[in-house]
Parts: sequence; C-alpha cells; structure tokens
Amino acid sequence: MTLDPTRHPDWQLAQEAETRMKPILALAAEMGLESSEILPYGHYMGKIEQQAVLRRLADRPDGLYIDVTAITPTPLGEGKSTTTIGLVQGLARRGLRASAAIRQPSGGPTMGMKGSAAGGGLSQCIPLAPYSLNFTGDIHAVGAAHNLAMTALTARMQHERNYDDATLERLSGMRRLHIDPTRVNTGWVVDFCAQALRHVIIGMEGDGRRNDGFMMRSHFDITVASEVMSILSVARDLRDLRERMGRMALALDRDGNPVTTADLQVDGAMTAWLVEAVKPNLIQTMEGQPVLVHTGPFGNIALGQSSVIADRVGLKLSEAHVTESGFAADMGYEKFWNLKCRYSGLTPDAAVLVATVRALKYHGGAPRLQPGQPLPEAYTREDLPLVEAGCVNLLHHLGIVRRSGVPAVVCLNRFHTDTKAELDTVRQICEKAGARVAVSDHWARGGEGALELADAVLDACRTERRAFRPLYDWSLPLRERIVRIAREVYGADGVDFEPLAAQRLAAFQDRPDAAELGVCMVKTQYSLSDDPARRGVPASWRLHVRDALLFGGAGLVVPVAGDISLMPGTGSRPGFRNIDVDVETGRVTGLF
Repeated sequence: MTLDPTRHPDWQLAQEAETRMKPILALAAEMGLESSEILPYGHYMGKIEQQAVLRRLADRPDGLYIDVTAITPTPLGEGKSTTTIGLVQGLARRGLRASAAIRQPSGGPTMGMKGSAAGGGLSQCIPLAPYSLNFTGDIHAVGAAHNLAMTALTARMQHERNYDDATLERLSGMRRLHIDPTRVNTGWVVDFCAQALRHVIIGMEGDGRRNDGFMMRSHFDITVASEVMSILSVARDLRDLRERMGRMALALDRDGNPVTTADLQVDGAMTAWLVEAVKPNLIQTMEGQPVLVHTGPFGNIALGQSSVIADRVGLKLSEAHVTESGFAADMGYEKFWNLKCRYSGLTPDAAVLVATVRALKYHGGAPRLQPGQPLPEAYTREDLPLVEAGCVNLLHHLGIVRRSGVPAVVCLNRFHTDTKAELDTVRQICEKAGARVAVSDHWARGGEGALELADAVLDACRTERRAFRPLYDWSLPLRERIVRIAREVYGADGVDFEPLAAQRLAAFQDRPDAAELGVCMVKTQYSLSDDPARRGVPASWRLHVRDALLFGGAGLVVPVAGDISLMPGTGSRPGFRNIDVDVETGRVTGLF
C-alpha cells in the first residue's frame, strides 16, 4: 500500500516506504559494489570504501552527469532535493542505472524551519529518521575536528602568555608562535541555529587563576559552515584531505603571518577524526535507487555541494548520476560551475532548473510567505499575471546556466494547487526562450510522475552540444572575480567593498597561491541581490561586500555580502516542536 501524499505528512510516507527497503548489502550489490567495498551501518545504511571503488573502476567510462539547481526560492523551499530524488526514480523507470548525490542535513534546519531535506511526498530518501538526525556521525566528526583546532589554538595562546620562551620550549618542544589575539578569525562550531552564540567571551577566570584559559572575544558558526566541512567537500581522497587540513589558517601572528593547524601540530589529529567521514554514505530512494549522502555545506554561506568524492563514485557506478547544488543558480549552481567542477575535473552533461508556480507568484508580487503560517489565497487560486510577472526570475536563472555552456531543462515541480493554465503559461514562456521544459509530478506519483522530466533530461544530454566554460580565469585578481560574479550572475551594477573587506582581499591577493584560491560567495539565498526583501530580478543595485575570509585548506576566499551570518538563527515556530518519539516502537515522528 502507498499512502496519499496529499493526506499524509512526509514522515508517515517515509515510514510506510521503509517497510519495503532493500537491505544495504542487496542495494550495494545491485549498484555494482563488491562486498569489501561496503561497510554496513545497521541494516539499511552503509559507507563506501571509495578509494577501492575508484581504483577498481578507473577505466570504466563515467555515466551522465546531471546537476539540479533552481530559481530563487521562497522561504518554504521549492523542492530541489525532491526533484533530485524524483529524477533518479524516473531515470530508473526508463531502464537506467541511476544514482543521486545529496548533502547530509544539518541539525540547524532539521530542528528549524526547513526540515531534513530528504525530499518530499513519494520522492524521498530513506530511512528518514537516521538520515535526518545522527546518521553515520560525519557532521559530529567535522565539528570535533574543527573544535580540536580551536582547542589547540587557545591552549597555545594561554601557554605563550604564562611562560617565557625557554620554559615554553622546554615544556612543549615548540617555538613561540606570537599569536595575535585580536586577529583570531576562526571561531567554534555547533550544529544548531544558535544565535545566542554568535558573539561570546571565552576564557573567563572563575577563581582568579591564569589556568582557566585565554580570555578574548570569540564566536560560534554552524558546523556546516566550518572550513573542515568545505575541505571534506572538495578533497579527492584521504591524502588530499590530510594535506589540506594542515593549511587551515586559524589566526595571524603579530607580524601578520598566518598561524595554521600545521604550526600547532594538530592537523594530523584533526584528520584522524575524519578517517570514516571521508567515506560517502549510502541509502536509497523510496523506490530503491542508491543515494550517496556526503558532506553538508550550506549554499548561502558555504559551498552548497555534496562531495567531489560522492560524485566521482556515483559516476563510475551509474549510467546517470544526479547531484544537487544548494539554493538557486546564482548561489549553488555558480559554485558548482566555477568551484566544484574545477576541483573535481568533471563536466556536467545537463542541468535541471527547478521552478514552482508558487515561487513564480512570489516573485511576481504575491504576498510574502511565512513558514508555519497558512498560504495566502494568491498561492492557491489561479493567477496568470502573477505567474507571468514572476517568470523574469526564472529566465534570469536560465541565463546563468546557459552562460556555463551546459544544456538546461526547466522542471516545473508540480503542486496539487497548480492549474493547467498556469503550467501552460510557464511552459510557453520557457519554450519561447528556447528552453526545454517538463512538468514533473514526482511529489505525488514518484518515479512514474517524473517520466516527462527524465525524458527531457536524457534528450538534452544526448542531443545538445556542450560548451562548458568557467565564468572567469582564476588568474584574474580576486576583486575582479567578485565583480564578475556580481555583474554577470547576480545582475548587479557593481560592487562596493567596505574597508575591512578591501584590506583582507588585498592581503589574500598578495599570497603566492592567490591564483589557486577560488571565490566562494556568502549572500542571502532569497534574492539575486544581497537584500532578501528584493524579489524578482532587482534593478539598479550594487553588491555590498563587508568582509572576506580565507579558507586556506579548502583553497577558498569567502567574501561576505550583505547582512548574513555564518550562524543562522532559530525562528519563532521551529520544527523541533513537532518532533517526538513513539516510546513503544522507538520511531521518530514529526520530521519533515
């Protein structure tokens, strides 16, 4: 029996589907893994020994490589994960060995407004509760590695304060690092939306002793924004991970030189926390196709991609591999295009641009949406002018994908409130712009509802010419790359750099490895601009860059635009209020 998605919440649909799950060893065998290449975590989850797989299948051609992105979302989300899962289910119904790669959900959105990002309706990955909560411990390992680095740094600062040079060297065997306490840019991490920890004072002495720690200002970021998570996302293997871990710069010394994890001799121990986390996780769709889950960086404040490793493995094991980029094409796809593809050396065959009638109405001027509140009537009644007006946002994002030289397919993720006239209106506008478009009903019908989308994607992959090209040459100065992203992707008139951002970017540009540093923008996901209140395609605006961070291990410069924090906040109607446990069965209820 299959429950009706219009009458049952996602967690009930998932629990019903979990009664038909394939055991993890059977799923692994179906996708071509040998028994030594899968490490079961219970009956229905596992980790893949990716280095063994990639060595064994080195000569096998890669499958089709498809990225899923979207138009600017509403605060409710538009279903990229749902579409990723649905497309894989649809491709499988067309007879292809298909797989997905998605990110592990963070505790922040899972306990907040967005939910677990497992998909929805009849296009979800399962088992839902383990995937959404502890899973295989990767995010915990990232947090442990990151906080170990900060433990090493602050302990070192305390010892350098307490001892003279000779005593310090005798006790520790290390030279003095002369860490500047006013230039410690890295903070601590926790995987919740804990805005109370954005700014903290650490090292307060409870009884007047100097051994209570080094007192200074510090801060917390959400774990998925950690540089360790970015390193895990871009690393090609354990060796690459180990080398990158030593290049993390936590602070500057008094002469302005970076103090790295290698200087603190903590990089090896940090890597030790990640030996298991570097292996991608394996679960399945509700229809039994493989889903690789690996890493979880946010798309608005980090890379927004599942790992390079997961995609390399999926492409060797599948005839078609679908990966997802976080948030809209201006954020997630831009980083996939200009960062992830450079790190991986992979070239996509097609990109799917997800849109919904709801989001088009939102960008056309419908009332604002608030998570947890009823939808205004404009979103549930037919309104063709609103839909038409909102299509400017869709066409802008379509232009971003086309700028990369990759064939694009517009996916209209159908909601049960959409009318035929509204869907036909969007189809006509897309086709007039020369775009392929498919209406997909995967939320309500699973793989059967995604056949039109699967056919359109396969046709694009097999018949359209690819001319994949990056937006910029990495030899360009960092500021010029930021300006190019702002103008050609976001549609800004230009960029204004605050003095702090300008100063830091100049310092990064002076590094000998400046041409090897990628630009990973931090910006709101709710607008093409840096102002979340500006919907549609804003005109006559300039991007405001207020800060810039260096992730030396990941090889990233991170410009921070607008009023956005690396520690999100918890809303007034958080999702954790709906979550509970059936004490008779141990089943988690209320996840979404």
